[in-house]
Amino acid sequence: MTEATRRNLVVEHINRRIQSRTLGPGDKLPSVRGLAATLQVSASTVVEAYDVLVAEGIIWARRGSGFFVADRAQPFAVSQTGPQLEREVDSLWVARQSIDAENDVTKPGCGWLPSDWMPVDALRRAMRQVARASSAVLTDYGNAQGHLELRHLIARKLHDQAIEAGPDCILLTNSGSQALDLVCRLLLSPGDTVLVDDPCYFNFHALLRAHQIKIVSVPFTPKGPNLAALEDILKDQRPRLYLTNSALHNPTGATLSATTAHRVLSLAETHDLIIVEDAIFAEFEPTLSPRLAALDGHNRVLTIGSYSKTLSASLRCGHIVARRDWIEALTDLQVATNFGGPSPMVSEVLHTALTDGGYRKHMEALISRLDRRRSQMTRELGALGLKPWVKPRGGFYLWCEFPNQIDAASVARRSLTRGAVFAPGNVFSASQSMSSFMRFNVSQLESGHLKLLGELIKAGDTADRT
Repeated sequence: MTEATRRNLVVEHINRRIQSRTLGPGDKLPSVRGLAATLQVSASTVVEAYDVLVAEGIIWARRGSGFFVADRAQPFAVSQTGPQLEREVDSLWVARQSIDAENDVTKPGCGWLPSDWMPVDALRRAMRQVARASSAVLTDYGNAQGHLELRHLIARKLHDQAIEAGPDCILLTNSGSQALDLVCRLLLSPGDTVLVDDPCYFNFHALLRAHQIKIVSVPFTPKGPNLAALEDILKDQRPRLYLTNSALHNPTGATLSATTAHRVLSLAETHDLIIVEDAIFAEFEPTLSPRLAALDGHNRVLTIGSYSKTLSASLRCGHIVARRDWIEALTDLQVATNFGGPSPMVSEVLHTALTDGGYRKHMEALISRLDRRRSQMTRELGALGLKPWVKPRGGFYLWCEFPNQIDAASVARRSLTRGAVFAPGNVFSASQSMSSFMRFNVSQLESGHLKLLGELIKAGDTADRT
């Protein structure tokens, strides 16, 4: 490695720390000798790198005192926070591949249903009806807390899930992700510790990184978080918040047991832990499972949801269910960051589509179709040696392990060159301990993908033997 290359690596190291806000304006940089020892380069290399950063106005030198971060705004790069992972297992990269892929790229690793599985005709009818609504619906800002009738409807649906919450305890947001972002803004500060499942929904990692939060993971079991490990983490790490999926866990498809749910709430009470329960897959459940919010009464549990999985990901609207004082504070935050709730047009379309009489039948048909598809794909993936970790009660995910510890990131990398986006296990794992797992969306999985997987598994087996 040349001296110039070593110098550039030091420059990049400091830039990353500034961009991730580990170092802020006015902060003192490590000493020349200290950084040289840390990065295993010479002191002269660090001096040259610091000189480059001074020349660019990023840092400044004070004679006899050292080097300091310049007092100017620095761009914040989420991708530079947290561990620098292979792109194939980085949550931001996988999300962008799924969202930005061209139409000829298939997405068996994505997190939504195909458009022809969705109630498109009902959505078109709702849009035509809303187009005839008052001018205010078509031109005005949204209500600060969100469309009142839609909040009433959500409250009734929550009642069916054994969760009691009136419309005054519900805040509509621009999406489920924005709902979580608002919760993080309200309850967390940079440097706080947040507990997530291992594995968990990969965008939890990305969003927490954007808030400069320390992520700690708890092993997840077929019945919920590992209770012994959870108790140890609560004692040692004292996390501020626990972020999890209820109903059908993403990515595993597992269901929380009643015993585990009660114990989690007991530990949360003892250790003053707030729980955010992402219930976006609740309507895919064939029967009701234990819900932390139902057992807790929204004392220290907040619920997040949306209709992006059941109706449309294009109509961006999520919601937060929480105790009234938190909803008041979250509403103020939404006004500050978005000047009101979701678009009145979007809210009206969703409310119309949900109340036109066809939504219940759509969900019944969807649940039955997914049941058949999960069974079929379980058999076909099993024929390739891919074994599901659990048998989900509903939903569209299968969390499978490759035979012979084949690396899922390698499979995803090679699949991308063949026009298919897969979701390898470590993108869901803060501990990076899921290298042989992969999440499959059974609604998006086709025969061509199975053939491709068979080829790559065979190639991986051959590589292992050689």
